[in-house]
Amino acid sequence: MSTQPPPTLLWIRKDFRLADNAALQAAIEAGAPVIPVFIRDPAEGGGWAPGAASRWWLHHALEHFATAWQERGGALVLRQGDSLSVLQDLIRETGAERVYWNRRYEPVADAADERIRQTLRQARIGVGAFNSSLLVEPHSVKTGSGNPYQVYTPFWRSVSQNAPSAPARLDLGALRFPPQFPPSDPLDALGLLPQKAWHLKLGSHWTPSEAAARQRLKAFAQDPINAYHEGRDRPDHDGTSCLSPHLHWGHLGPRQVMAAVHHYSDPQADGPATFIKEIYWREFAYHVLHHFPHTPDQPLRPQFADFPWVSDSDHLRRWQRGQTGYPIVDAGMRQLWATGWMHNRVRMITASVLVKHLLTPWTAGARWFWDTLVDADLASNTLGWQWSGGCGADAAPYFRIFNPVLQARKFDPEGAYIRRWVPELARLPNCYLHAPWEASPNVRQASGVHLDDNYPAPLIDLKEGRERALAALATLKG
Repeated sequence: MSTQPPPTLLWIRKDFRLADNAALQAAIEAGAPVIPVFIRDPAEGGGWAPGAASRWWLHHALEHFATAWQERGGALVLRQGDSLSVLQDLIRETGAERVYWNRRYEPVADAADERIRQTLRQARIGVGAFNSSLLVEPHSVKTGSGNPYQVYTPFWRSVSQNAPSAPARLDLGALRFPPQFPPSDPLDALGLLPQKAWHLKLGSHWTPSEAAARQRLKAFAQDPINAYHEGRDRPDHDGTSCLSPHLHWGHLGPRQVMAAVHHYSDPQADGPATFIKEIYWREFAYHVLHHFPHTPDQPLRPQFADFPWVSDSDHLRRWQRGQTGYPIVDAGMRQLWATGWMHNRVRMITASVLVKHLLTPWTAGARWFWDTLVDADLASNTLGWQWSGGCGADAAPYFRIFNPVLQARKFDPEGAYIRRWVPELARLPNCYLHAPWEASPNVRQASGVHLDDNYPAPLIDLKEGRERALAALATLKG
């Protein structure tokens, strides 16, 4: 009677895909039965545990991924608890002699992985940790002087010299499973879905699955990518990829994205070339986070530790609810609440208004995005907010203060985006839509707009806010 070799535990964290999955590839090549397992660890992320929108996505990603394994004759084992303890339990239950996973690069996860790696190796358990989520691992790139990069352009010039690896080709036909799987907790027992029902609307905008991600990638790479260099700044157009949550959760890997760009388009053309640079901006974010692990909570530029922020809870709350009185900002914040996502140009505008005009600490904005974005990514979220606040790597110059009215007139000229998300302003003429307070009382009356009644007056005069921000920033010079 033939006997199977001891199984391999495939520890899943974020790479919810069967294609181009380095840890899965290694598990298949080991020739032993594979037991995929996901562990809901309460300590995950430290002070940056997944927010509400992320937990919604994770719940449904696990649901779809479990189905993918079942269709191949396997099962996804779900457990809760300390990751190391759960892995040790599973090793005892199954007799597994190997544990494979794809690396994570957030500081807390990286430290935990090292502790787990050392402990398992001491117990003579084979350990394999692989890169499946980045084109360039953060520790592999340095400046000529041996330091980490803090400016994107030289980082890009360095890493773009080498062509990215092709997606791994997995022989899923060789995938083997044990005759019996260890017990699994029910998905609902993980407690991922938020208590409040606000998350129900997210399902009409997103399908957290590998199949949906690949479909979206193909659709984008076949056409919209060609105008991406212009379309990416227009929130009133469907000109962006909307791939960020799929990349974050690993329904797609960046190598698959790059391969699709090269297959369906000319990577040297303006649109695809601009998109590729955005993929490497994500790589840059992980590079900075790895080398400066304090940045999710503290500014990279130390002089900003003494910045004279104004913590106004009412301003923050009205910003969160899309009630600032600046239509493009309110449209963005309402889009975020309704869909778990916001157009990137609008992210920059909303962030600039919060940290510059309102002088609210950038960390407050980062926390709100972290809780409400389905693509909440610690590296990208941190880099983006520090960029807006002027306190991080490749930060915007201190004098760059986005005027939300001028930005809206440039990138939402007909007001389609504002009218969709701020319908109480829909009847205003275009010339007043981006700044309702500039319309005469008669025009507002005829349009059904009543400031500080059905739509708020601006939280602060834009000129006053800009001058106040410049004065505060001037205290840091030198």
